[in-house]
Amino acid sequence: MTRAKLRFDILTLFPNFFKTPLEESLLGKAIKSGLIDVETHNIRDFGTGKHKAVDDRPFGGGPGMVLKPDVLASSLKSAVKESKNQNTSPYIVMLDPAGTPLTQRKVAELAKKRHIILICGHYEGVDERFKRKYVDEEISIGDYVLSGGEPAALVIIDSASRLIPDFMNKEESANQESFQFTKIEGKKLQLLDYPVYTRPEIFEGEAVPKELIGGNHDEIKNWRLQESVKKTRIKRPDLSKE
Repeated sequence: MTRAKLRFDILTLFPNFFKTPLEESLLGKAIKSGLIDVETHNIRDFGTGKHKAVDDRPFGGGPGMVLKPDVLASSLKSAVKESKNQNTSPYIVMLDPAGTPLTQRKVAELAKKRHIILICGHYEGVDERFKRKYVDEEISIGDYVLSGGEPAALVIIDSASRLIPDFMNKEESANQESFQFTKIEGKKLQLLDYPVYTRPEIFEGEAVPKELIGGNHDEIKNWRLQESVKKTRIKRPDLSKE
């Protein structure tokens, strides 16, 4: 069997969280075909003491519990050892609301890696010493707080996998989606995708734009570009300033 083009290892306290999402839709097909490989690793297997503790109270007091650095280090080292991609150096990502914002540009960077290890935080956070010693990058999927890093890990796996050749039925689909960069009058702009329409041609009194039904490919292409620019300026003016 040929080696997957991209491998993800997930360190998590809740491996069952990923079971159904990784079996469905394009992700499930990509895993089944061997295009990508995803393995989960239960952090709790490396807990300490009789009760397999994975967290402890924060030094200095305060609410919540903190994931122990020794437990995370043991879990990470085991995942690296078990990896089928030992010929590549894994890129280690901690999912954290204080991390680098996930953008399409960042997704494209991640998609070029051969092996990514995603560490899902929980509770009040992760011991800072572990982050400094082992983590290559902290990434956030938005300015909000989740109960844990598991949903964020799924977002990264899905968004990065879409950019791998052969993941989608038509390669151009990935190149024509929102947040791709387009060159306009010498400037590279990040645009939202253009509006799309399908049958029926008239829906509740509203017709499909005439530019899309005339069969003129140049006119269609120009209309889509202009609509992408207009949509971006209205909905995401911060993008159109790039």
